[in-house]
Amino acid sequence: MKSARYNQYSDHLVKKFGEKVYKLPVNLPGTCPNRDGRLGRGGCIFCDETGAGFECLPSTVPIKKQISESRAFFRKRFNARKFIVYFQAFTNTYLPFERFRDNVLQVAGEEDVVGISVSTRPDCVNDRYLDFLSWFKEEQKLDVNIELGLQTVNYHTLEKVNRGHTLAEFIDAVLRVKRYGFDTCVHLILNLPWDNMDDVVENAKVLSALGIEYVKLHSLYVVRGTVLGDMYERGEFEIIPMEEYVKRVATFLEYLDPAVVIQRLVGKGPKQSSLFSNWGVSWWLLKQRIEQYLEEHDIYQGKKCDYLNGKAVKDLDGLAQPPS
Repeated sequence: MKSARYNQYSDHLVKKFGEKVYKLPVNLPGTCPNRDGRLGRGGCIFCDETGAGFECLPSTVPIKKQISESRAFFRKRFNARKFIVYFQAFTNTYLPFERFRDNVLQVAGEEDVVGISVSTRPDCVNDRYLDFLSWFKEEQKLDVNIELGLQTVNYHTLEKVNRGHTLAEFIDAVLRVKRYGFDTCVHLILNLPWDNMDDVVENAKVLSALGIEYVKLHSLYVVRGTVLGDMYERGEFEIIPMEEYVKRVATFLEYLDPAVVIQRLVGKGPKQSSLFSNWGVSWWLLKQRIEQYLEEHDIYQGKKCDYLNGKAVKDLDGLAQPPS
């Protein structure tokens, strides 16, 4: 399989840090503004009580212990030597500032840590937190990136899934993060029930136009006990076939700026409570199917990324210009 068909994260990290780098997930005690009543209750209709942190150690475990246990695992299994501390679950910058600061400061001086990644929502990106992260980056000489859960640029779908924010807040968050010189990673679900292929293409175009550095893709998984889970069991929506999802991923890549690094093509849901996840196949097999489709159809990242920098005037060179 030719890796050159898309810009892979593992290759990018080796180029950036000189060797393989592994993420150490950290789970902080927190919540989201559309869970606790500030913006709404219940959270996103697809999100369960773990806030996408089901692979982390419990938030009751001290941060340094979470880091040390994960580091020991990756060292033993992969002989890993460099790490990124990943504040993964819920909305980390929704913590009160002092608590957020004190939690991040726990990373200071950690052995072999080359960066931190902070997962949050677009409506929880604030200059005070970014100011601190900028200071921490310089003080510790660490790479810092911000992960933004967007899921789709279709603001009608954002309302249906109860995100609690629109596309505007996402754009504002990206521009703020860029002013501080941090990289941005965006999470997308390419098969939300209310999105179609036009939305897939627009996802790629918006991320490219904003100069996003990283993207994480995953198919929609349905968890028991969520609003989406209840809708699924009542038959209120259908999930597109796997081959359609594969085609959507390929189309997304085709329109995406080739400079964007793909951190993930496929995600996975919690085994114990999933009603649906990846059409019943392993994430690895689904990833292989996507890569096979790219090969079979001669698709590569950026093949159709021709829409930036004034597409309508790019072919005017050499033609007669209108009089001034």
